[in-house]
Amino acid sequence: MKVAILDDWHDTLRHLPCFSKLNGHDVAIWTDQTADEDVLARRLADAEALVLIRERTRITGRLLDRLQKLRLISQRSVYPHVDVPACTRNGVLLCSNMHSDTPSFAAAELTWALVLAAARHIPAQVASLKAGHWIAGVGRTLRGRTLGIYGWGRIGGVVAEYGRAFGMDVIVWAREASRERARSQGWSVAHQKDTFFASCDVLSLHMRLVPATLGVVTGADLALMKPSAVLVNTSRAGLIEPGALVAALKTGRPGGAAIDVFDTEPMRDTADPLLSLPNVVATPHIGYVTHEEFDLQFSDVFDQINAFAAGSPIHVINPEAANR
Repeated sequence: MKVAILDDWHDTLRHLPCFSKLNGHDVAIWTDQTADEDVLARRLADAEALVLIRERTRITGRLLDRLQKLRLISQRSVYPHVDVPACTRNGVLLCSNMHSDTPSFAAAELTWALVLAAARHIPAQVASLKAGHWIAGVGRTLRGRTLGIYGWGRIGGVVAEYGRAFGMDVIVWAREASRERARSQGWSVAHQKDTFFASCDVLSLHMRLVPATLGVVTGADLALMKPSAVLVNTSRAGLIEPGALVAALKTGRPGGAAIDVFDTEPMRDTADPLLSLPNVVATPHIGYVTHEEFDLQFSDVFDQINAFAAGSPIHVINPEAANR
């Protein structure tokens, strides 16, 4: 099959062990990023299978209508960036392993790195030292403080274990079924949402972005947080009400934020408040960006291509497309 891979910005995939699964296919890799529909249509004109790296490129209905040879989109995890009805209309199968049985340890590790960076002001300390100064401020110890996990899924559970290992008191808030699951596993669960926000010293978000969770964290929630607290978001920016985090940080509740996700990605506007506010530690959506995690994820993605080529597609989101 003719396989196109978009947005492999650091030309990583061809060097992974799993890339050998594409032996025998005609593979084209694009290492830049573009949202220009005409450019994408030209690049993908001959592609039969398209590999997406998470949500780096939106696949719109207008683009799909122009890709007459495309028969498969293969990716991993959620797919809000793909027009699924348009895929079905054009006879394009979307295959995406939702990996419900495995946590992303890479994302959990990055979450904890941000917790430590925010608590100890590591970016500011590094910048101060490199500028010829010395200590830039005084951080906080995590031991004995309260870590809140909002959303009890695979990654949230791993981050909770990290918090416990650092001597933090862990408390959970989530939808009712998830709270009950956390409670049954021996974790402390908050009695209500407002006391959860008010009690946390570090509050980390771990939810999928679906219609029910869009803007689930409101400005009123953030206003309840301590001036010394830090909000951490390595899940999705849309979990927070638009504009609420910047407004809250400017008023000092919470006192800081550590984020890996933005409403607009790639974020290249250096004037954006989330990049310019001094009480924010930010990274460019690298929670899943490790060699090991890529090899794990793209092993699944390439398996989906081979299954399709063999006539037995797997992890199909829109099976009705096969009838087109």
